[in-house]
This record gives sequence, C-alpha cells and structure tokens, in this order.
Amino acid sequence: MTNRWVGVTIDCIDVERVAGFWSALLDRPHLPSRPGWAYLGRPGDPQPRLTFQPVTEPKSAKARLHLDVAVDDIGQGIAQVIALGGRFTGERHDYDEGVVVVMADPEEHEFCLVRHH
Repeated sequence: MTNRWVGVTIDCIDVERVAGFWSALLDRPHLPSRPGWAYLGRPGDPQPRLTFQPVTEPKSAKARLHLDVAVDDIGQGIAQVIALGGRFTGERHDYDEGVVVVMADPEEHEFCLVRHH
C-alpha cells in the first residue's frame, strides 16, 4: 500500500468567505461539494485538494499546521493577500534560502508566503 497526501481540511465559520479567499489567492475554482462545505480541487489533482468545513466556534490559538504558498515577489504577495481580505502578521524571516512572511486569511488561519532565492 502506498500512502500519499491528498488534501487539507480547514475549519471555518464563514465557509464561502474563506474558500473564496483561497480560491482567488491560489487561482483554483470552487467545485461542487456537500451543502455548507467548499472544495478547491478534486481527489487526484496534481495539487492537494483544499476542503473548507463549517464549524461554529472561532479559531482560538495559533495553528499547529499551516500552508506555505510560493510567490515570485514577497511585496506583491503581501499586497494580494491584504486586497483579498487577509492580513500580514508582521512576522518576517530572512534566510539564506529565501524569505518567509507569516500571513493570515480572513478567519485568522496563519499561512506563509515563501520566496526562494
């Protein structure tokens, strides 16, 4: 048996808002899903599928798992996230390999924009 990573599920109060943010950021369309949920991608796609699951409680602590999104330009990436309703947390790390900035989506799920040298 071969195990492989096929997707990530993100809990959110406003599924459409959060899925819309990620759809625009990653240029991946919404696909048919169960009522109240949203999917970006299908099982078997080259990129893992993102599933947005409705929950009733807001996020209360820093996520222990996050997505990394590669960008060509950190400044433009930050501007795009902000224009889509996310925010820059103010955290930036400059490494020999490149730059990582910590961002948050509209419901405060942290993720990183990554620019490799």
